[in-house]
Amino acid sequence: MSDTEKLLGKTPTDLTFRLPPSFDNVEDERRHRKERLAAAFRIFGKFGFEEGVAGHITARDPERTDHFWVNPFGMSFKHIRVSDLILVDHQGKVVEGRYPVNEAAFVIHSRVHQARPEVVAAAHSHSTYGRAMSALGQKLEPITQDVCAFYQDHALFDDYTGVVTDLEEGKRIAAALGSHKAVILRNHGLLTVGDTVDAAAWWFITMERSCQVQLLAKAAGPVVPIEPEYAALTYQQIGTDLVGWINYQPLYDQITREQPDLFE
Repeated sequence: MSDTEKLLGKTPTDLTFRLPPSFDNVEDERRHRKERLAAAFRIFGKFGFEEGVAGHITARDPERTDHFWVNPFGMSFKHIRVSDLILVDHQGKVVEGRYPVNEAAFVIHSRVHQARPEVVAAAHSHSTYGRAMSALGQKLEPITQDVCAFYQDHALFDDYTGVVTDLEEGKRIAAALGSHKAVILRNHGLLTVGDTVDAAAWWFITMERSCQVQLLAKAAGPVVPIEPEYAALTYQQIGTDLVGWINYQPLYDQITREQPDLFE
Protein backbone atom coordinates (compact mmCIF):
# COMPACT_ATOMS: atom_id res chain seq x y z
CA MET A 1 0.00 0.00 0.00
CA SER A 2 1.37 3.42 -0.98
CA ASP A 3 1.74 6.39 1.40
CA THR A 4 -1.12 8.11 -0.42
CA GLU A 5 -3.40 5.09 -0.01
CA LYS A 6 -2.58 4.88 3.68
CA LEU A 7 -3.51 8.53 4.16
CA LEU A 8 -6.69 8.29 2.13
CA GLY A 9 -7.68 5.19 4.05
CA LYS A 10 -7.72 7.29 7.22
CA THR A 11 -9.49 10.28 5.66
CA PRO A 12 -13.29 10.53 5.41
CA THR A 13 -14.24 10.70 1.75
CA ASP A 14 -16.43 13.77 2.23
CA LEU A 15 -13.50 15.92 3.39
CA THR A 16 -11.05 17.76 1.17
CA PHE A 17 -7.49 16.52 1.53
CA ARG A 18 -4.74 17.97 -0.65
CA LEU A 19 -2.32 15.60 -2.34
CA PRO A 20 0.39 16.15 -4.95
CA PRO A 21 -1.22 16.73 -8.38
CA SER A 22 -0.84 14.56 -11.46
CA PHE A 23 -0.53 15.92 -14.98
CA ASP A 24 -1.75 15.00 -18.47
CA ASN A 25 1.12 16.72 -20.27
CA VAL A 26 4.69 17.83 -19.63
CA GLU A 27 3.92 21.50 -20.27
CA ASP A 28 1.58 21.66 -17.28
CA GLU A 29 3.97 19.67 -15.12
CA ARG A 30 6.89 21.92 -16.10
CA ARG A 31 4.91 25.05 -15.25
CA HIS A 32 3.91 23.54 -11.92
CA ARG A 33 7.50 22.68 -10.99
CA LYS A 34 8.70 26.14 -11.94
CA GLU A 35 5.98 27.81 -9.88
CA ARG A 36 6.84 25.69 -6.86
CA LEU A 37 10.53 26.46 -7.40
CA ALA A 38 9.99 30.21 -7.55
CA ALA A 39 7.84 30.01 -4.41
CA ALA A 40 10.54 28.00 -2.61
CA PHE A 41 13.10 30.72 -3.33
CA ARG A 42 10.75 33.38 -1.95
CA ILE A 43 10.27 31.31 1.22
CA PHE A 44 14.02 30.78 1.61
CA GLY A 45 14.52 34.51 1.16
CA LYS A 46 11.87 35.28 3.74
CA PHE A 47 13.51 32.89 6.21
CA GLY A 48 16.93 34.48 5.71
CA PHE A 49 18.59 31.52 4.02
CA GLU A 50 20.62 33.79 1.71
CA GLU A 51 24.32 34.53 2.06
CA GLY A 52 25.40 36.72 -0.84
CA VAL A 53 25.24 34.69 -4.05
CA ALA A 54 25.44 31.31 -2.30
CA GLY A 55 22.57 28.84 -2.33
CA HIS A 56 20.45 27.12 -4.94
CA ILE A 57 17.37 24.95 -5.40
CA THR A 58 16.90 22.85 -8.51
CA ALA A 59 13.95 21.10 -10.14
CA ARG A 60 14.43 18.40 -12.75
CA ASP A 61 12.68 19.12 -16.05
CA PRO A 62 9.87 16.56 -16.57
CA GLU A 63 10.70 16.07 -20.27
CA ARG A 64 14.43 16.66 -20.56
CA THR A 65 15.25 14.73 -17.43
CA ASP A 66 18.99 15.41 -17.66
CA HIS A 67 18.24 19.15 -17.40
CA PHE A 68 17.22 21.13 -14.34
CA TRP A 69 15.67 24.52 -13.55
CA VAL A 70 17.60 26.69 -11.12
CA ASN A 71 17.96 30.25 -9.85
CA PRO A 72 20.07 32.73 -11.84
CA PHE A 73 23.49 33.57 -10.45
CA GLY A 74 23.49 36.76 -8.37
CA MET A 75 19.72 37.26 -8.09
CA SER A 76 18.16 37.62 -4.65
CA PHE A 77 15.90 34.75 -3.59
CA LYS A 78 13.40 37.43 -2.57
CA HIS A 79 13.02 38.67 -6.15
CA ILE A 80 12.89 35.45 -8.19
CA ARG A 81 9.91 34.96 -10.50
CA VAL A 82 8.99 32.01 -12.68
CA SER A 83 10.24 33.91 -15.73
CA ASP A 84 13.69 34.37 -14.13
CA LEU A 85 14.43 30.66 -13.75
CA ILE A 86 17.05 29.17 -16.06
CA LEU A 87 17.27 25.68 -17.55
CA VAL A 88 20.70 24.05 -17.39
CA ASP A 89 21.87 20.81 -18.98
CA HIS A 90 24.27 18.36 -17.33
CA GLN A 91 27.22 19.91 -19.11
CA GLY A 92 26.50 23.24 -17.42
CA LYS A 93 25.10 25.04 -20.46
CA VAL A 94 22.16 27.41 -19.99
CA VAL A 95 19.69 26.26 -22.65
CA GLU A 96 16.77 28.47 -21.58
CA GLY A 97 16.86 31.81 -19.81
CA ARG A 98 18.87 35.01 -19.97
CA TYR A 99 21.11 34.70 -16.91
CA PRO A 100 24.25 32.72 -16.02
CA VAL A 101 24.27 29.73 -13.67
CA ASN A 102 26.11 29.56 -10.36
CA GLU A 103 29.06 27.22 -10.98
CA ALA A 104 28.66 25.50 -7.61
CA ALA A 105 24.97 24.96 -8.32
CA PHE A 106 25.85 23.11 -11.51
CA VAL A 107 28.68 21.11 -9.98
CA ILE A 108 26.69 19.92 -6.95
CA HIS A 109 23.19 19.58 -8.33
CA SER A 110 24.07 18.01 -11.67
CA ARG A 111 25.88 15.18 -9.90
CA VAL A 112 23.09 14.71 -7.34
CA HIS A 113 20.41 14.60 -10.05
CA GLN A 114 22.54 12.20 -12.09
CA ALA A 115 23.14 9.86 -9.14
CA ARG A 116 19.50 9.95 -7.96
CA PRO A 117 17.14 9.68 -10.97
CA GLU A 118 14.09 9.48 -8.68
CA VAL A 119 14.91 12.89 -7.14
CA VAL A 120 12.97 15.80 -8.64
CA ALA A 121 14.42 18.59 -6.51
CA ALA A 122 17.46 19.42 -4.43
CA ALA A 123 17.98 22.35 -2.06
CA HIS A 124 21.21 23.79 -0.69
CA SER A 125 21.86 27.07 1.07
CA HIS A 126 24.21 28.60 3.60
CA SER A 127 21.65 28.92 6.38
CA THR A 128 22.86 30.00 9.82
CA TYR A 129 22.14 26.96 11.96
CA GLY A 130 22.97 24.50 9.20
CA ARG A 131 26.40 26.08 8.93
CA ALA A 132 26.83 26.00 12.70
CA MET A 133 26.02 22.27 12.77
CA SER A 134 28.30 21.65 9.81
CA ALA A 135 31.19 23.27 11.70
CA LEU A 136 30.84 20.59 14.39
CA GLY A 137 31.13 17.78 11.87
CA GLN A 138 28.22 16.01 13.57
CA LYS A 139 24.89 14.55 12.51
CA LEU A 140 21.47 15.27 13.98
CA GLU A 141 20.41 13.27 17.00
CA PRO A 142 16.86 11.99 17.69
CA ILE A 143 16.04 14.47 20.45
CA THR A 144 12.68 15.79 19.17
CA GLN A 145 9.75 14.42 17.22
CA ASP A 146 10.45 16.61 14.19
CA VAL A 147 14.10 15.61 13.81
CA CYS A 148 13.07 11.95 13.63
CA ALA A 149 12.20 12.64 9.99
CA PHE A 150 15.98 12.38 9.48
CA TYR A 151 16.55 9.37 11.74
CA GLN A 152 19.03 7.12 9.92
CA ASP A 153 18.13 9.07 6.76
CA HIS A 154 20.82 11.71 6.57
CA ALA A 155 24.57 11.63 6.12
CA LEU A 156 27.70 13.66 6.82
CA PHE A 157 30.09 14.70 4.05
CA ASP A 158 33.14 14.81 6.27
CA ASP A 159 35.44 16.91 4.13
CA TYR A 160 36.00 20.48 3.00
CA THR A 161 38.29 21.62 0.19
CA GLY A 162 36.97 25.10 -0.65
CA VAL A 163 34.17 26.36 -2.89
CA VAL A 164 32.76 23.46 -4.89
CA THR A 165 33.85 24.03 -8.49
CA ASP A 166 35.08 20.54 -9.41
CA LEU A 167 32.75 17.89 -10.80
CA GLU A 168 34.63 15.23 -8.84
CA GLU A 169 33.71 17.09 -5.66
CA GLY A 170 30.08 17.09 -6.78
CA LYS A 171 30.30 13.33 -7.31
CA ARG A 172 31.72 12.84 -3.82
CA ILE A 173 28.90 14.89 -2.31
CA ALA A 174 26.34 12.80 -4.23
CA ALA A 175 28.07 9.62 -3.02
CA ALA A 176 27.95 10.84 0.59
CA LEU A 177 24.25 11.64 0.22
CA GLY A 178 23.68 8.11 -1.04
CA SER A 179 20.04 7.08 -0.78
CA HIS A 180 19.28 9.55 2.03
CA LYS A 181 17.06 12.64 1.96
CA ALA A 182 19.77 14.95 3.34
CA VAL A 183 23.46 15.44 3.93
CA ILE A 184 25.37 17.82 6.19
CA LEU A 185 28.33 19.24 4.28
CA ARG A 186 31.10 19.78 6.84
CA ASN A 187 32.10 23.45 7.23
CA HIS A 188 29.58 24.31 4.50
CA GLY A 189 25.87 23.74 5.13
CA LEU A 190 22.92 21.49 4.37
CA LEU A 191 21.66 19.73 1.25
CA THR A 192 18.24 18.08 0.98
CA VAL A 193 16.40 16.23 -1.80
CA GLY A 194 12.84 15.13 -2.51
CA ASP A 195 10.50 13.70 -5.11
CA THR A 196 8.86 17.13 -5.36
CA VAL A 197 10.12 20.68 -4.96
CA ASP A 198 7.82 20.96 -1.96
CA ALA A 199 9.36 17.97 -0.18
CA ALA A 200 12.96 19.04 -0.83
CA ALA A 201 12.23 22.56 0.40
CA TRP A 202 10.40 21.32 3.48
CA TRP A 203 13.23 18.96 4.43
CA PHE A 204 15.67 21.85 4.22
CA ILE A 205 13.48 24.13 6.35
CA THR A 206 12.80 21.56 9.06
CA MET A 207 16.42 20.36 9.01
CA GLU A 208 17.63 23.92 9.55
CA ARG A 209 15.25 24.25 12.50
CA SER A 210 16.34 20.87 13.86
CA CYS A 211 19.94 22.07 13.76
CA GLN A 212 18.88 25.14 15.72
CA VAL A 213 17.08 23.05 18.33
CA GLN A 214 20.01 20.66 18.78
CA LEU A 215 22.48 23.51 19.18
CA LEU A 216 20.25 25.25 21.73
CA ALA A 217 19.46 22.09 23.67
CA LYS A 218 23.07 20.96 23.91
CA ALA A 219 24.17 24.43 24.97
CA ALA A 220 21.64 24.29 27.82
CA GLY A 221 22.72 20.90 29.15
CA PRO A 222 22.62 17.14 28.57
CA VAL A 223 19.87 16.08 26.15
CA VAL A 224 17.45 13.19 26.55
CA PRO A 225 17.35 11.21 23.28
CA ILE A 226 14.32 9.39 21.97
CA GLU A 227 14.78 5.63 22.26
CA PRO A 228 15.78 3.99 18.95
CA GLU A 229 12.56 1.97 18.72
CA TYR A 230 10.42 5.09 18.93
CA ALA A 231 12.72 7.20 16.79
CA ALA A 232 12.36 4.57 14.06
CA LEU A 233 8.59 4.49 14.50
CA THR A 234 8.35 8.28 14.32
CA TYR A 235 10.48 8.25 11.17
CA GLN A 236 7.98 5.90 9.55
CA GLN A 237 5.20 8.31 10.51
CA ILE A 238 6.74 11.62 9.39
CA GLY A 239 9.76 10.83 7.23
CA THR A 240 8.23 10.20 3.79
CA ASP A 241 8.31 12.69 0.94
CA LEU A 242 4.51 12.73 0.91
CA VAL A 243 4.43 13.91 4.53
CA GLY A 244 7.10 16.47 3.64
CA TRP A 245 4.91 17.70 0.77
CA ILE A 246 1.90 18.01 3.09
CA ASN A 247 3.85 19.90 5.76
CA TYR A 248 5.03 22.40 3.15
CA GLN A 249 1.58 23.41 1.88
CA PRO A 250 0.82 26.07 4.55
CA LEU A 251 4.11 27.81 3.70
CA TYR A 252 3.32 27.68 -0.02
CA ASP A 253 -0.14 29.14 0.64
CA GLN A 254 1.35 31.95 2.72
CA ILE A 255 4.00 33.01 0.23
CA THR A 256 1.75 32.87 -2.84
CA ARG A 257 -0.87 35.00 -1.11
CA GLU A 258 1.72 37.49 0.14
CA GLN A 259 3.83 37.66 -3.04
CA PRO A 260 1.73 36.72 -6.10
CA ASP A 261 4.23 38.42 -8.42
CA LEU A 262 6.40 35.29 -8.13
CA PHE A 263 4.12 33.71 -10.80
CA GLU A 264 5.14 36.29 -13.42
